[in-house]
Amino acid sequence: MNETALAAAGLYAALNMAVLMWLTKVTGDIRRKEKILLGDGGNKLLARVMRGHANGIENVPMFLIMLLAATLIGMPTIAVHVFGIVFTIGRAIHASYFISLDAPFRNRIIGFGIAFLAQAALTVGLIVHGLWRLVA
Repeated sequence: MNETALAAAGLYAALNMAVLMWLTKVTGDIRRKEKILLGDGGNKLLARVMRGHANGIENVPMFLIMLLAATLIGMPTIAVHVFGIVFTIGRAIHASYFISLDAPFRNRIIGFGIAFLAQAALTVGLIVHGLWRLVA
């Protein structure tokens, strides 16, 4: 097992957790300021931040599972870094769109596109490698 690659995967897991924690903090700040305990209370910014956080929760765990699986089957350290950094940058840009009502929509599109590129490439890579290993 390549411990350096595994350490890199752990780094990107932690960085993506930091992005999710950023969204959690912003959500909590709005809830305290607006005294909203449950739901979004009709607050547009809170609804937006909650949606951004939910989107992260929908995408980050599976990406990290795939990154770990790829690492465990021998993906080179440099590839872990490429996938990890591309995905993480995409998620951070995407999150930046959701924390402000006046954030440019392009942040959402660019962030989504960058993260999706890493997800799609890693997905295809794991499918191809998995099929290759099954028939080899």
